[in-house]
Amino acid sequence: MVIGVDMGTTATKAVAWTVDGDLVSSASRGYPLEEPHPGHAVQDPDLILEAVYQAIREVVEQIGAERVAGLSFSSAMHSLMALDAGLRPLTPVVTWADTRAAVQAERLRASAAGLALHRRTGTPIHPMSPLTKLIWFREQEPRIRQEAAIWAGIKDWVLLRMCGALVIDHSLASCSGLMDIHRLAWDEEALSLAGIRAEQLPELVPTTTILETMTEEGAAATGLPAATPVVVGAGDGPLANLGVGAVRPGVAACSIGTSGALRVAVDRPAVDPRGGVFCYALTEDRWVIGGAINNGGVTLDWVRSEIAGGHELTTAELLDAAATVPAGSGGLLMLPYLLSERAPHWSSIARGSYIGLTRAHRTEHLVRAAVEGVAMQLALVLQSMRAADLEVQEIRATGGVMQHPLWQQTLADAFGAPVGLLEGQEGSSYGAALLGMQALGLIESIDVAAQRLPVHETIRPHPGDSAVYRALLPVFDELYDALLPTHTRLRRLTPSLPISF
Repeated sequence: MVIGVDMGTTATKAVAWTVDGDLVSSASRGYPLEEPHPGHAVQDPDLILEAVYQAIREVVEQIGAERVAGLSFSSAMHSLMALDAGLRPLTPVVTWADTRAAVQAERLRASAAGLALHRRTGTPIHPMSPLTKLIWFREQEPRIRQEAAIWAGIKDWVLLRMCGALVIDHSLASCSGLMDIHRLAWDEEALSLAGIRAEQLPELVPTTTILETMTEEGAAATGLPAATPVVVGAGDGPLANLGVGAVRPGVAACSIGTSGALRVAVDRPAVDPRGGVFCYALTEDRWVIGGAINNGGVTLDWVRSEIAGGHELTTAELLDAAATVPAGSGGLLMLPYLLSERAPHWSSIARGSYIGLTRAHRTEHLVRAAVEGVAMQLALVLQSMRAADLEVQEIRATGGVMQHPLWQQTLADAFGAPVGLLEGQEGSSYGAALLGMQALGLIESIDVAAQRLPVHETIRPHPGDSAVYRALLPVFDELYDALLPTHTRLRRLTPSLPISF
């Protein structure tokens, strides 16, 4: 069997899978996400490495080392860390959630090079990207920039410690803002902007690359033989598509947890003319195009906590009450940008707001408008995907919030398309295991995922409610541009406007 190792933002999960797709054993180890300064979101690489080792070792102890055919990795995307000449960390892991490079990102987005870079590298010009983080380091931390021998992501460093090879897969490289996705090579203009050389980056390799031996440290820490093969793997976004069976062209995966994302698999890289979507690699001939949003279930969590009485009602009870309100929430719109936003505008300036609020609106209207705001934001992502000439024929949805009928129906109505629900899937860890099985020759192709993960229920759009969202979507979309000058001024004033005494 293959152990899929999913290195997430707050925990690493190791899951052992049989070739037939049966989950045999799993273990998870967490680590903190630190915010030492405003806009910073960093992690200790040593804690992550220890979590990876512990999670793998626990699974190995449960199933036996002799049953492990190999390991295969998934990783949170957009991470960056500096290494010294001895390949030791000079910085913490700067995560995707870190927004310190907001000024650099907005400046680059507004420049003549911004859109061209996005379309060439597949990565939006946004503070999440390693490219903008590197520009920040160049401008704000010249000492670290001078001492840094290598710039890498967290999975690159973990594999260096575990297997002794400094490599980065095409998937994580494609979400760095530094690789030309059409040539699978480092982009010279991006490197120049970042102020680094290609020699300061790990070696580019396919996601199916096999590292054939483990270091003495890696073998001892995991309890596996040194000859255990390790498949380099890919980013957690593309692997989440694989993990829900959305790997064939035209099949999109929609996930809504704390945040959200919508991605569709394609056989060649592309970005829409307006730069509304990302394009990241899964394998050499399989890519995912789509967009991620910062504000998914966290939006409803905030509404429940701060507006709807906290713990007086359960989330399900709040949603049940909101379902009694007609689609459109009586003309109330919520821009759910509580954590700023990513797709399809890719700006860190946006802030949340309710628009159209009157005395006639009640708590259930505010709750429903929050659900609708998240759904319409994902509908804008779908719109951008179609603008990139992508045909989306099927949408598969997963995530904790999708257990409630209001989320299910609102999403189908906002998309104006049927939404298939799946159950019993492990997302990125299973995607990593499937990719590893293909690399190790245990399965013929990752396409088996489409057959192994059938839809168990299909939610079809209500024609009337779908028409309401179709009429509201252009209004919802134009509010972003209309409020941008206001949000920009507020951001300038924010340092003088403390949130508490």
